[in-house]
Amino acid sequence: MSYPEAINYLYGLQKYGIKLGLEKTGIILSRLGNPHKDFLSIHVAGTNGKGSVSAMTASVLMAHGFKVGLFTSPHLVSFTERIRINNEQISESDVVSLTEEIKSKISNLKSQIPEPTFFEFVTAMAFLYFSRNSVDWAVIETGMGGRLDATNIITPEVSVITKISYDHKEFLGETLTDIAHEKAGIIKKGIPVVSAHQEKEAGEVIAAAAKERSSPLFIYGKDFSGELRLSDIEGITFDYFDDSCTITDLHTPLAGEHQLFNACIATKAATLALMQNSKFKIRNSKLIRDGLAATKWHGRLETVSNDPAIMIDGAHNPDAAKALSEFIKKHLNDYRIILIMGIMADKDIHGIMSPLLPAASEIIFTAPNYGRAASPQKLAEIALHMGFFSRVANSVSDAIEMAKKCCESENLRIRESEIKNNHFTHSPIHPFTHSLILITGSFYTIGEALEILGKKAVLGTLRETI
Repeated sequence: MSYPEAINYLYGLQKYGIKLGLEKTGIILSRLGNPHKDFLSIHVAGTNGKGSVSAMTASVLMAHGFKVGLFTSPHLVSFTERIRINNEQISESDVVSLTEEIKSKISNLKSQIPEPTFFEFVTAMAFLYFSRNSVDWAVIETGMGGRLDATNIITPEVSVITKISYDHKEFLGETLTDIAHEKAGIIKKGIPVVSAHQEKEAGEVIAAAAKERSSPLFIYGKDFSGELRLSDIEGITFDYFDDSCTITDLHTPLAGEHQLFNACIATKAATLALMQNSKFKIRNSKLIRDGLAATKWHGRLETVSNDPAIMIDGAHNPDAAKALSEFIKKHLNDYRIILIMGIMADKDIHGIMSPLLPAASEIIFTAPNYGRAASPQKLAEIALHMGFFSRVANSVSDAIEMAKKCCESENLRIRESEIKNNHFTHSPIHPFTHSLILITGSFYTIGEALEILGKKAVLGTLRETI
């Protein structure tokens, strides 16, 4: 089996859809020798910030000298991004060998269980890979929900629930209470829980679940907190507080003020996990500082080109779009925003558009090459009903070329249509210093954009263009 053949087999499992439940995963892992029991873990669920929290938590553990696995989804460019050890992606040869091994070992289970879904198979692959490579810790991000997510087979040292909002309603429920119930399903008896500050109904569900399972609950803003010192396009600097310590002047390169509570959650989760386990009763503020500063996590307010300036952000639901909008207002006010958006048809399209369209001087709708994507024409129609003019590109590649031509324009003054779109209250003649192409709306959209740009995410800052 070649790597393309392995990937084709794995993606072929997507035809079995999304089937929530743990029984099949348990049987598969049992056949593989229960590799998920060979390492300590931290389990991360939530709607927004899961990936950032997971990456920062893993980085803090690595700074303490541990070998750390990280399992996340989705990937942006390469499947290998999903499974990492100490920031190094699984090799293509390991993907091939593990795919062949797992496929072979479960081949005679067809009479016992249905064919595994894509996520069930990949979860088993990640756990087996971590076990074979003797990781000390693994930070495991749920795929969807929590209670019936394939990753919920683990018993972690700490459970983490990031900010909960509306997403995947068709699987998790129509109300915030229903969704929180699914996310709170990762809480295990006696295992401490670290939670973001939640909306009232979601917070009540988490608190009740923690109480029912005798699990200590630590809530951001109540049991630990942070204070922002500086937020700019290069990340945030902040102070961290909990009942046992204060750590000042921490920095993470992840940009956006919403990363304050993500960074604090990661700090609390990592230190709590270390303190919970008798083998690792350590807390070193320098190592926490080093870990946060060394965090690498792509696709979140990340500059991937400086000529022209291109930023990507995977804002794929209303809360994430709102956070991106706030960042634009505070840090990109002097930029003429050329917005490229591709959104999945099953998402809250109006809710994602509402915070972002007013920030754009030019709006280009497109669609990634993925079956769930909404058509650009449909997005443009919705935007027009909202009072915003836009253009349509039938592919992400065409959208990028269209946006680049906008950047080449010598006149960076706002046209009358742009004034209408942006509802400016200051002078109608508003010269911008720079143009910025902002690609967002879905991780599928920004992942395809990265492939088109011929690179995996690269580090860079807009300051290099000034």
